[in-house]
Amino acid sequence: MLTIDNYSNEILKNISFELKTNENLIILGSNGAGKSTLARVLCGITPSSCVTLHGQELHKVKVKERTKYINYIPAKLEIFDEYITLNEYLNLSRLHTLLESNNMLKLLEIDHLKNKPCQQLSSGEQQLTMLATAVLHNAKITIFDEPTANLDPQKSRNIFSLLKSNIFQSKIIITHDLNLAYRLGYKVLCINEGKITFFDTSKKFFHETNLNDYFGTSIKMVNDSVMVNL
Repeated sequence: MLTIDNYSNEILKNISFELKTNENLIILGSNGAGKSTLARVLCGITPSSCVTLHGQELHKVKVKERTKYINYIPAKLEIFDEYITLNEYLNLSRLHTLLESNNMLKLLEIDHLKNKPCQQLSSGEQQLTMLATAVLHNAKITIFDEPTANLDPQKSRNIFSLLKSNIFQSKIIITHDLNLAYRLGYKVLCINEGKITFFDTSKKFFHETNLNDYFGTSIKMVNDSVMVNL
């Protein structure tokens, strides 16, 4: 469905892979490796003839039509209207779904914030807001940039349940949370210094030998979970 073929810029080097229909992907890599840069290329924010969607160059697909197919949820919420409330913002995000914003507010347990200006939301509340907009947008492919950043353990668990469910069609998730990546079990793409160093199944990436190659002794498996070895 979504293909990038031999893309390079000042950060990324010869990036090529394919995301098939209803396939999910985790993108891993250290800070500055090029993960968010890749996400912006894949969704068309950074136009490129190297990215195709259903065989058509993505940058040639009209914006309105493109919204049906791909949506990018950034790591931070950006609001240009300082007075817009959470409920108003979510209603603007209802593009290709019959869901009501009130349903999402209750599902994410933030309905008590619906009349609060988005500018006044905490970082964790903003993170939940962006998850809600992704559901209400309802694109065929949703790219999440650090979806569990700034969330407490309970909220992270709730977001994991959403990401694991079928509420989204295809997901590309950028994360530093190795345990989240492991638990989701999606195909893994790893970037190092702008180059793809791994692209295969979750099972192969989280094999002990491979983890040792990538992280040395800093990561270990404990009770079927990925832990930082402090």
